[in-house]
Amino acid sequence: MKMLRFLLLILVSILHFSHFTKGKKPITSSSPSSTNLVSTSCVHASYPNICIRTLSSYNYVINTPKDLAKAAVNVTLSRAKKASNFLIKLKLQSKREKGALIDCIEQIGDSMYELRKAISELKHLHKGKGFKLQMSNLETWVSAALTNEDTCLDGFKEINGKIRYDVKRKITNVAKVTSNALYLINQL
Repeated sequence: MKMLRFLLLILVSILHFSHFTKGKKPITSSSPSSTNLVSTSCVHASYPNICIRTLSSYNYVINTPKDLAKAAVNVTLSRAKKASNFLIKLKLQSKREKGALIDCIEQIGDSMYELRKAISELKHLHKGKGFKLQMSNLETWVSAALTNEDTCLDGFKEINGKIRYDVKRKITNVAKVTSNALYLINQL
């Protein structure tokens, strides 16, 4: 069962990623200034404007595509934490809302765990022996985070009103920066 879930996760990630990157060029290995690196790297991301806006403030620490990917995962983790805090503070009325919220908080918690693992892996990422395994781990963890965010939203499909709108807005925001982070990781 775990293997089936893992394979499904990989398939969903590949389909999601390929949808947004079809016909797009990878990041080049030239070394433009960090401002240019953010701009040129983000132009083909799933959500280019969000990518540029969220990563431009990291220009002072971005010197390489790896730095950019680390910054993108850090932004994603920060957004996931904010979304989790928002979800925890929600005041709900119905049992259905409470059940969906409990599941969503758990999914976002799982996303944050996976993003922390990705950040740790990025800190030790070096080309050479073990690089392919490290990249596979990174792609798996960030893809899993994206899947968890989508699963969270699924729980609110049958719920109408402001709660659904607010949750969708917050989680969609996290999913967009997660998708961008996955794109940037896949360009390493």
